[in-house]
Amino acid sequence: VQLQASGGGLVQAGGSLRLSCTASGRTFSRVAMGWFRQAPGKEREVVAAISSSGGSTRYADSVKGRFTISRDNAKNMVYLQTINLKPEDTAVYYCAAGRTPFLTAAVRDYEYWGQGTLVTVSS
Repeated sequence: VQLQASGGGLVQAGGSLRLSCTASGRTFSRVAMGWFRQAPGKEREVVAAISSSGGSTRYADSVKGRFTISRDNAKNMVYLQTINLKPEDTAVYYCAAGRTPFLTAAVRDYEYWGQGTLVTVSS
């Protein structure tokens, strides 16, 4: 699976962005997908994850109620809709494809990674 994330940019606090991840490969619909982020000097952390069918989702506590993950298996796309962005959301955001269909938030359970898209939230 090859992944390419897009949609990042500079936004003011309170604003919104929709991140997209395009996937290639026939196995996309059979694996869980996740969005992760990494801020300067910090470890990569999970933001949101979604099962292969899209029926189950999980969010980091820091983004619950503000971020929504979704996927379109017919289009090989996964999305992260963000609202009410905060300066602490500033990071490079990565999409990743899991090893199994099942929902997981662990970095080690993700096999393929996109190149990342930068989100900068100004105060």
